Amino acid sequence: MPRRYPLIVFDWDGTLFDSAAVIAEGIQHAARDMALPVPDYRTASHVIGLGLSDSLRHAMPTLPPERYQEFLALYRRYFIEREDSLSLFPGVPELLSELKKRGHQLAVATGKPRRGLDRALQASEIGALFDATRCGDETQPKPHPAMLLELMVELAVEKSGLLMIGDTSHDLGMAQNAGVDAVAVSYGAHPEDSLLPFAPRACVSSVVELRQWLTANA
Repeated sequence: MPRRYPLIVFDWDGTLFDSAAVIAEGIQHAARDMALPVPDYRTASHVIGLGLSDSLRHAMPTLPPERYQEFLALYRRYFIEREDSLSLFPGVPELLSELKKRGHQLAVATGKPRRGLDRALQASEIGALFDATRCGDETQPKPHPAMLLELMVELAVEKSGLLMIGDTSHDLGMAQNAGVDAVAVSYGAHPEDSLLPFAPRACVSSVVELRQWLTANA
């Protein structure tokens, strides 16, 4: 049967991959190593999904731009040290396989750099389920709509046929700017009160609830 949303686009960190806490802690760790004011957890987690410059302007307003690369190197070292302990949220592989069997195209739109996403896709063994991916270092970062607009062109899908699923206000802002529907998940980086102002079609608190909603509505 024809699907309402031929293309379903997922964010990665905090939506499919249980990594939001390690990302936020990595930002705090790098700030501490550089003797900078350490952002609280909510501030550090708020920037997940943004481009590098936007992230650091928000989380580390006292950090001079010429030191961004130094900060990034410290953060990456912390993240890579803990990367092997990270995994997909329970139920994600089954959800994605079910959507593929139902005839949906699947894609990823993430603020991660290409190198990081490719490494995560290989480690999680779900890369073959996606028809296309976009990363933050390849195009305009969220909440700019470029990632979604490019995926629509690549996969020949109209705006009415794309559903964006994400855990941050940046994901939902990107969907809003692209003129497409979105579903919010509140088990990732941003709390529900940050997601609801973007009027997602639903806000779910678990992968189980997400699967139920998609089964009934996608």
